[in-house]
Amino acid sequence: MARTTTRERGFILAMLLAVIVAMGVLLTAVLPSLKAEVQRDQEAELIFRGEAMAAGIRAYRAKTGGYPLSLEDLGKMRPPVVRRIYKDPMSQEGDWDLITAVQAGASGDTTGLPIVGVKTKVQENSFRIYNGKTLTSDWAFSAAGNLLGVPGASGAAALLGAAEDETKKTKAQGASGSATTGTAPK
Repeated sequence: MARTTTRERGFILAMLLAVIVAMGVLLTAVLPSLKAEVQRDQEAELIFRGEAMAAGIRAYRAKTGGYPLSLEDLGKMRPPVVRRIYKDPMSQEGDWDLITAVQAGASGDTTGLPIVGVKTKVQENSFRIYNGKTLTSDWAFSAAGNLLGVPGASGAAALLGAAEDETKKTKAQGASGSATTGTAPK
């Protein structure tokens, strides 16, 4: 009778090992799709939070006439312009990369510069396309879409195009003799 118990234990151990291997294979197949689902959720949350922060910055500017110097300024307004100061969902620390109205100096320190938007610091290929960008660190959530030099500024290309068209018109008028010499172009 001792022999059958040993054989049964060996059979149970072999079955248990087979079940563990099968579960490992299934988890290996499921893990990439699980990671992709988590990233999709983080991207959706990034868009929600980034747009909320940009809307808060726009509301702050409408109330005060200027841009905030820190994200905490958005929460200090009464009534508040944002429900809360959201953290970056893509990064572990939750710190945003700030988009400022003027470029930071050589040190890269943005403290005290007017903030016009936020973006994530995480450089990761995304599943979504946001404003024509597929790298998450290129997604700019800006309250000042018409400022030149602001990453993701939608009006910048239009302003540059209009300026180039005006320059071409002025040159064409000067070549045909219809423009007066010595006057500045409009």
